[in-house]
Amino acid sequence: MAQKVLVLGDSGTGKSASMRNFNEGEVFVINSAGKPLPFRSHFETVTPSFNTLTRDIMQALKSTNKKVIVIDDVQYILSFPMMRRIKESGWDKWNDIQGDFFNIIQACDDLLEDVIVYFLSHLQRTDDGHEKIKTVGKMLDEKITIEGLFTVVLKTIVSDGKYYFQTQNSGMDTVKSPIGMFDTYAIDNDLKYVDAKIRNYYEIGDHVSDAEIKELDQEAAKPDVEKPEGRKRRSRSTEPKVMDAEPKVEEQPKRRRRKVSDEKEEVKQEEQEQAPAEDAKEEAAAEKPKRRRRKQRTELTEEDMNFEPISDDDIPF
Repeated sequence: MAQKVLVLGDSGTGKSASMRNFNEGEVFVINSAGKPLPFRSHFETVTPSFNTLTRDIMQALKSTNKKVIVIDDVQYILSFPMMRRIKESGWDKWNDIQGDFFNIIQACDDLLEDVIVYFLSHLQRTDDGHEKIKTVGKMLDEKITIEGLFTVVLKTIVSDGKYYFQTQNSGMDTVKSPIGMFDTYAIDNDLKYVDAKIRNYYEIGDHVSDAEIKELDQEAAKPDVEKPEGRKRRSRSTEPKVMDAEPKVEEQPKRRRRKVSDEKEEVKQEEQEQAPAEDAKEEAAAEKPKRRRRKQRTELTEEDMNFEPISDDDIPF
Protein backbone atom coordinates (compact mmCIF):
# COMPACT_ATOMS: atom_id res chain seq x y z
CA MET A 1 0.00 0.00 0.00
CA ALA A 2 1.48 3.33 -1.09
CA GLN A 3 1.64 6.42 1.10
CA LYS A 4 -0.74 9.24 0.15
CA VAL A 5 0.05 12.92 0.81
CA LEU A 6 -2.34 15.81 0.19
CA VAL A 7 -1.03 19.31 -0.56
CA LEU A 8 -3.59 22.15 -0.51
CA GLY A 9 -3.25 25.77 -1.55
CA ASP A 10 -4.61 28.63 -3.57
CA SER A 11 -3.57 29.05 -7.17
CA GLY A 12 -0.09 30.56 -7.47
CA THR A 13 1.08 29.73 -3.93
CA GLY A 14 3.68 27.10 -4.89
CA LYS A 15 2.00 23.70 -5.18
CA SER A 16 3.37 22.69 -8.59
CA ALA A 17 6.58 24.70 -8.07
CA SER A 18 7.42 22.60 -5.02
CA MET A 19 8.51 19.77 -7.42
CA ARG A 20 11.37 21.85 -8.83
CA ASN A 21 14.16 20.13 -6.82
CA PHE A 22 13.41 16.59 -8.00
CA ASN A 23 15.79 15.09 -10.53
CA GLU A 24 14.54 14.23 -13.98
CA GLY A 25 14.07 10.49 -13.44
CA GLU A 26 12.74 10.63 -9.87
CA VAL A 27 9.14 11.71 -10.33
CA PHE A 28 6.16 10.77 -12.49
CA VAL A 29 3.64 13.59 -13.05
CA ILE A 30 -0.03 13.12 -13.92
CA ASN A 31 -1.00 16.54 -15.26
CA SER A 32 -4.80 16.66 -14.86
CA ALA A 33 -5.20 20.12 -16.41
CA GLY A 34 -2.61 19.61 -19.17
CA LYS A 35 -0.89 22.92 -18.44
CA PRO A 36 2.93 23.47 -18.43
CA LEU A 37 4.74 23.32 -15.11
CA PRO A 38 5.93 26.66 -13.67
CA PHE A 39 9.60 25.74 -14.09
CA ARG A 40 11.82 24.05 -16.67
CA SER A 41 11.68 20.29 -16.31
CA HIS A 42 11.90 17.03 -18.19
CA PHE A 43 9.75 14.91 -15.91
CA GLU A 44 7.89 11.92 -17.26
CA THR A 45 4.39 13.33 -17.63
CA VAL A 46 0.99 11.99 -18.62
CA THR A 47 -1.95 14.21 -19.53
CA PRO A 48 -5.26 12.32 -19.32
CA SER A 49 -7.94 12.83 -21.93
CA PHE A 50 -10.83 15.15 -21.13
CA ASN A 51 -13.42 12.49 -21.98
CA THR A 52 -11.66 9.57 -20.26
CA LEU A 53 -10.02 11.39 -17.38
CA THR A 54 -10.56 8.87 -14.60
CA ARG A 55 -9.70 5.81 -16.69
CA ASP A 56 -6.45 7.37 -17.96
CA ILE A 57 -5.34 8.30 -14.42
CA MET A 58 -6.05 4.79 -13.13
CA GLN A 59 -4.00 3.29 -15.95
CA ALA A 60 -1.14 5.73 -15.39
CA LEU A 61 -0.90 4.83 -11.70
CA LYS A 62 -0.52 1.16 -12.57
CA SER A 63 1.84 1.62 -15.52
CA THR A 64 4.70 3.58 -13.92
CA ASN A 65 7.55 2.18 -11.88
CA LYS A 66 8.50 5.52 -10.33
CA LYS A 67 8.57 5.76 -6.53
CA VAL A 68 7.29 9.36 -6.52
CA ILE A 69 3.98 10.06 -8.26
CA VAL A 70 2.43 13.54 -8.35
CA ILE A 71 -1.17 14.11 -9.45
CA ASP A 72 -1.32 17.83 -10.15
CA ASP A 73 -4.57 19.84 -9.99
CA VAL A 74 -6.68 16.96 -8.68
CA GLN A 75 -9.69 19.27 -8.28
CA TYR A 76 -10.11 19.10 -12.06
CA ILE A 77 -10.76 15.37 -11.77
CA LEU A 78 -14.08 16.49 -10.31
CA SER A 79 -14.80 19.68 -12.22
CA PHE A 80 -13.91 18.52 -15.77
CA PRO A 81 -16.45 15.65 -15.82
CA MET A 82 -19.01 17.98 -14.25
CA MET A 83 -18.57 20.49 -17.08
CA ARG A 84 -18.64 17.72 -19.68
CA ARG A 85 -21.98 16.45 -18.33
CA ILE A 86 -23.41 19.82 -17.36
CA LYS A 87 -26.56 19.37 -19.46
CA GLU A 88 -27.45 16.11 -17.76
CA SER A 89 -30.04 16.22 -15.01
CA GLY A 90 -30.52 13.91 -12.09
CA TRP A 91 -28.25 12.49 -9.40
CA ASP A 92 -26.50 9.86 -11.50
CA LYS A 93 -23.82 12.19 -12.85
CA TRP A 94 -22.93 13.39 -9.34
CA ASN A 95 -22.65 9.83 -8.09
CA ASP A 96 -20.40 8.91 -11.02
CA ILE A 97 -18.11 11.96 -10.69
CA GLN A 98 -17.60 11.73 -6.95
CA GLY A 99 -17.37 7.94 -7.03
CA ASP A 100 -14.58 8.08 -9.65
CA PHE A 101 -12.59 10.54 -7.54
CA PHE A 102 -12.88 8.28 -4.50
CA ASN A 103 -11.78 5.27 -6.57
CA ILE A 104 -8.61 7.07 -7.69
CA ILE A 105 -7.63 7.67 -4.06
CA GLN A 106 -8.36 4.07 -3.17
CA ALA A 107 -6.35 2.81 -6.17
CA CYS A 108 -3.17 3.98 -4.42
CA ASP A 109 -3.65 1.17 -1.91
CA ASP A 110 -2.83 -1.34 -4.67
CA LEU A 111 0.59 0.21 -5.36
CA LEU A 112 3.87 -0.88 -3.79
CA GLU A 113 4.73 0.14 -0.24
CA ASP A 114 7.77 2.21 -1.26
CA VAL A 115 5.66 4.49 -3.48
CA ILE A 116 4.41 7.90 -2.32
CA VAL A 117 1.58 9.57 -4.24
CA TYR A 118 1.17 13.34 -3.85
CA PHE A 119 -2.22 14.90 -4.54
CA LEU A 120 -1.94 18.64 -5.27
CA SER A 121 -5.26 20.47 -5.05
CA HIS A 122 -6.85 23.87 -4.73
CA LEU A 123 -8.69 24.62 -1.51
CA GLN A 124 -11.98 26.27 -0.73
CA ARG A 125 -13.26 28.23 2.25
CA THR A 126 -16.54 27.48 3.92
CA ASP A 127 -18.97 30.13 5.16
CA ASP A 128 -17.37 30.11 8.61
CA GLY A 129 -13.85 30.57 7.19
CA HIS A 130 -12.54 26.99 7.42
CA GLU A 131 -10.27 25.78 4.60
CA LYS A 132 -10.63 22.36 3.00
CA ILE A 133 -10.00 20.57 -0.27
CA LYS A 134 -12.05 21.89 -3.18
CA THR A 135 -14.81 19.50 -4.22
CA VAL A 136 -18.08 19.48 -6.15
CA GLY A 137 -21.37 18.20 -4.82
CA LYS A 138 -22.07 17.32 -1.21
CA MET A 139 -21.48 13.57 -0.95
CA LEU A 140 -17.69 13.73 -0.51
CA ASP A 141 -18.05 16.37 2.20
CA GLU A 142 -21.02 14.90 4.06
CA LYS A 143 -20.39 11.17 3.68
CA ILE A 144 -16.59 11.04 3.29
CA THR A 145 -14.08 13.56 4.61
CA ILE A 146 -11.35 13.51 1.95
CA GLU A 147 -8.62 14.74 4.31
CA GLY A 148 -9.43 11.81 6.61
CA LEU A 149 -8.01 9.45 3.97
CA PHE A 150 -4.55 11.09 4.29
CA THR A 151 -2.07 11.00 7.16
CA VAL A 152 -0.10 14.00 5.91
CA VAL A 153 -1.92 17.12 4.72
CA LEU A 154 0.20 20.19 3.96
CA LYS A 155 -0.78 23.67 2.83
CA THR A 156 1.14 26.23 0.80
CA ILE A 157 1.50 29.67 2.37
CA VAL A 158 3.17 32.88 1.21
CA SER A 159 4.72 35.32 3.69
CA ASP A 160 6.78 38.39 2.80
CA GLY A 161 7.18 37.13 -0.76
CA LYS A 162 8.55 33.74 0.35
CA TYR A 163 6.87 30.36 -0.16
CA TYR A 164 6.45 27.75 2.57
CA PHE A 165 4.62 24.58 3.53
CA GLN A 166 2.41 24.69 6.62
CA THR A 167 2.78 21.47 8.64
CA GLN A 168 0.44 22.00 11.61
CA ASN A 169 -3.22 22.76 11.98
CA SER A 170 -4.08 26.42 12.55
CA GLY A 171 -7.57 25.71 13.90
CA MET A 172 -9.18 26.91 10.67
CA ASP A 173 -7.94 24.30 8.19
CA THR A 174 -7.36 20.56 7.75
CA VAL A 175 -3.53 20.57 7.82
CA LYS A 176 -1.91 17.74 9.79
CA SER A 177 1.28 15.70 10.06
CA PRO A 178 2.45 12.84 12.31
CA ILE A 179 3.86 13.64 15.73
CA GLY A 180 7.55 14.52 15.56
CA MET A 181 7.79 14.51 11.77
CA PHE A 182 8.20 18.28 11.42
CA ASP A 183 9.59 20.40 14.25
CA THR A 184 8.37 23.78 13.04
CA TYR A 185 5.01 25.19 11.97
CA ALA A 186 6.41 26.10 8.54
CA ILE A 187 9.06 24.53 6.36
CA ASP A 188 10.59 25.36 3.01
CA ASN A 189 8.41 24.90 -0.08
CA ASP A 190 10.33 21.81 -1.21
CA LEU A 191 8.46 18.61 -2.02
CA LYS A 192 11.69 16.64 -2.39
CA TYR A 193 12.60 17.42 1.23
CA VAL A 194 9.09 16.37 2.30
CA ASP A 195 9.54 13.09 0.43
CA ALA A 196 12.89 12.42 2.13
CA LYS A 197 11.39 13.27 5.54
CA ILE A 198 8.43 10.92 5.12
CA ARG A 199 10.65 8.05 3.94
CA ASN A 200 12.98 8.53 6.90
CA TYR A 201 10.09 8.80 9.38
CA TYR A 202 8.37 5.59 8.19
CA GLU A 203 11.61 3.90 7.06
CA ILE A 204 10.37 3.44 3.52
CA GLY A 205 12.76 1.90 0.98
CA ASP A 206 16.27 3.34 0.64
CA HIS A 207 15.71 6.33 2.91
CA VAL A 208 18.34 8.80 4.12
CA SER A 209 19.96 8.35 7.52
CA ASP A 210 18.96 10.21 10.68
CA ALA A 211 22.13 12.29 10.55
CA GLU A 212 21.43 13.35 6.99
CA ILE A 213 17.81 14.19 7.72
CA LYS A 214 18.82 16.40 10.65
CA GLU A 215 20.95 18.51 8.31
CA LEU A 216 18.06 18.77 5.91
CA ASP A 217 15.73 19.72 8.80
CA GLN A 218 17.93 22.65 9.76
CA GLU A 219 17.93 23.94 6.20
CA ALA A 220 14.19 23.49 5.66
CA ALA A 221 12.91 24.69 9.05
CA LYS A 222 11.41 28.18 9.11
CA PRO A 223 10.99 29.13 12.77
CA ASP A 224 10.39 32.77 11.88
CA VAL A 225 6.96 31.90 10.49
CA GLU A 226 4.76 31.75 13.55
CA LYS A 227 1.45 30.00 13.94
CA PRO A 228 -1.41 32.49 13.68
CA GLU A 229 -3.63 32.97 16.66
CA GLY A 230 -6.88 31.08 16.37
CA ARG A 231 -10.25 32.22 17.51
CA LYS A 232 -10.09 33.39 21.08
CA ARG A 233 -12.49 31.82 23.47
CA ARG A 234 -14.02 33.78 26.25
CA SER A 235 -11.69 33.20 29.18
CA ARG A 236 -13.08 32.24 32.52
CA SER A 237 -12.06 34.28 35.52
CA THR A 238 -9.30 32.67 37.60
CA GLU A 239 -9.93 34.85 40.63
CA PRO A 240 -11.36 32.89 43.56
CA LYS A 241 -14.88 33.76 44.49
CA VAL A 242 -15.30 35.19 47.98
CA MET A 243 -18.02 33.32 49.84
CA ASP A 244 -19.92 35.05 52.62
CA ALA A 245 -19.75 33.50 56.08
CA GLU A 246 -23.53 33.52 56.30
CA PRO A 247 -25.68 33.31 53.23
CA LYS A 248 -27.70 36.41 52.64
CA VAL A 249 -31.43 36.01 52.78
CA GLU A 250 -33.44 38.40 50.73
CA GLU A 251 -35.81 40.39 52.88
CA GLN A 252 -39.38 40.12 51.75
CA PRO A 253 -41.63 43.16 52.18
CA LYS A 254 -43.74 42.97 55.35
CA ARG A 255 -47.46 42.67 54.93
CA ARG A 256 -49.37 45.52 56.51
CA ARG A 257 -52.23 44.44 58.73
CA ARG A 258 -55.43 46.38 58.30
CA LYS A 259 -57.18 47.69 61.36
CA VAL A 260 -60.80 46.82 62.08
CA SER A 261 -61.70 50.48 62.19
CA ASP A 262 -60.27 50.94 58.69
CA GLU A 263 -62.35 48.08 57.40
CA LYS A 264 -65.52 49.57 58.97
CA GLU A 265 -64.82 52.92 57.38
CA GLU A 266 -64.33 51.32 53.98
CA VAL A 267 -67.62 49.40 54.31
CA LYS A 268 -69.44 52.55 55.37
CA GLN A 269 -67.94 54.45 52.47
CA GLU A 270 -69.03 51.77 50.02
CA GLU A 271 -72.59 51.87 51.44
CA GLN A 272 -72.68 55.64 51.06
CA GLU A 273 -71.52 55.36 47.46
CA GLN A 274 -74.16 52.72 46.71
CA ALA A 275 -77.01 54.58 48.53
CA PRO A 276 -77.46 57.37 45.95
CA ALA A 277 -77.66 54.81 43.19
CA GLU A 278 -80.39 52.85 44.99
CA ASP A 279 -82.35 56.06 45.76
CA ALA A 280 -82.18 57.05 42.13
CA LYS A 281 -83.61 53.67 41.16
CA GLU A 282 -86.51 54.10 43.61
CA GLU A 283 -87.28 57.62 42.39
CA ALA A 284 -87.26 56.44 38.82
CA ALA A 285 -89.65 53.67 39.73
CA ALA A 286 -92.01 56.14 41.56
CA GLU A 287 -92.12 58.55 38.66
CA LYS A 288 -93.12 55.78 36.33
CA PRO A 289 -96.81 56.44 35.18
CA LYS A 290 -99.42 53.90 36.18
CA ARG A 291 -101.05 51.85 33.50
CA ARG A 292 -104.72 52.50 32.93
CA ARG A 293 -106.86 49.54 33.63
CA ARG A 294 -110.16 48.81 31.99
CA LYS A 295 -113.15 48.64 34.29
CA GLN A 296 -114.52 45.24 34.78
CA ARG A 297 -117.74 44.62 33.02
CA THR A 298 -120.59 43.33 35.21
CA GLU A 299 -122.83 40.73 33.78
CA LEU A 300 -126.61 41.47 34.01
CA THR A 301 -128.76 38.88 35.66
CA GLU A 302 -132.29 37.90 34.61
CA GLU A 303 -133.76 39.94 37.47
CA ASP A 304 -132.03 43.01 36.16
CA MET A 305 -133.42 42.39 32.74
CA ASN A 306 -137.06 42.21 34.05
CA PHE A 307 -137.97 45.90 34.62
CA GLU A 308 -141.28 47.64 34.35
CA PRO A 309 -141.75 50.20 31.65
CA ILE A 310 -141.96 53.82 32.72
CA SER A 311 -145.07 55.76 31.82
CA ASP A 312 -145.17 59.34 30.77
CA ASP A 313 -146.67 60.34 34.03
CA ASP A 314 -143.65 59.23 35.90
CA ILE A 315 -141.40 61.56 33.93
CA PRO A 316 -140.95 64.82 35.89
CA PHE A 317 -141.36 67.12 32.94
